[in-house]
Amino acid sequence: MGTAESTKRKQKSANFTTSQKEPNTRSTMADQKDNIEDFKVQTAKHPNAGSVALRPHSEHSKDRMSKRLSTESNGTSDGGAGSSTPVELTALEESFRRFAIHGDTRATGKDMHGKNWSKLCKDCGVIDGKNITLTDVDIVFSKVKKKTCRTITYDEFKVALGELARKKYKDKTGEEAEAEVFKLIEGKAPVIAGVTRAVASPTVSRLTDPTKFTGSHKERFDETGRGKGKAGRVDIVDTSGYVSGYKHRGTYEKKVNKPTEGRPM
Repeated sequence: MGTAESTKRKQKSANFTTSQKEPNTRSTMADQKDNIEDFKVQTAKHPNAGSVALRPHSEHSKDRMSKRLSTESNGTSDGGAGSSTPVELTALEESFRRFAIHGDTRATGKDMHGKNWSKLCKDCGVIDGKNITLTDVDIVFSKVKKKTCRTITYDEFKVALGELARKKYKDKTGEEAEAEVFKLIEGKAPVIAGVTRAVASPTVSRLTDPTKFTGSHKERFDETGRGKGKAGRVDIVDTSGYVSGYKHRGTYEKKVNKPTEGRPM
């Protein structure tokens, strides 16, 4: 009896496992059918897919990233960062970027500080001292920029130039005044000042002439005006055994060490 019951239990467990495996096999077969149908659809859309290998998704993402970086480096606007077509910089925007990065190695050229804004207006001749002064330039900069920012963008830059243009050319319309100011800035670059030269004055020459030094300072230089180095700064002790006023120093050594050639033995 025990053997028959154990056999029945084994058959029931085997039937239960096969019933569990059947849904899995059905699902895998359905997935294979779906994959085959997808392959047929792709083959119909791309008849030459067998000759050209499909590129993985990672390579497509790399291409998109390289295109975005190339468009940013070529000067696309902020609004068109997603497009792959580069936008050529105008002469005005090129000048804006030159002044924006002047004196700042970390600047990107997309925004400009107040210091560089003032330099642009000064170097390009926007400031004339009559209609436009440095104070007017600072006021317009503070008016155009955002309250929480210290810089202005290119669009705000153009608005600021429009404010100065209407004040500089009062006898012209707004568009004509802006065009005149744009001409002053287009194609310009920051002016780099020359190296400051030392002015030769009697006071400076007297202080730097070693022939006029006295006291311990005089001992630091020789007759030609060249420094003696450590010998002119430190008192070196004479340990030769001679007194300071002795004039025949070294004569005894010469007498003792005379050559013996020609003497009779």
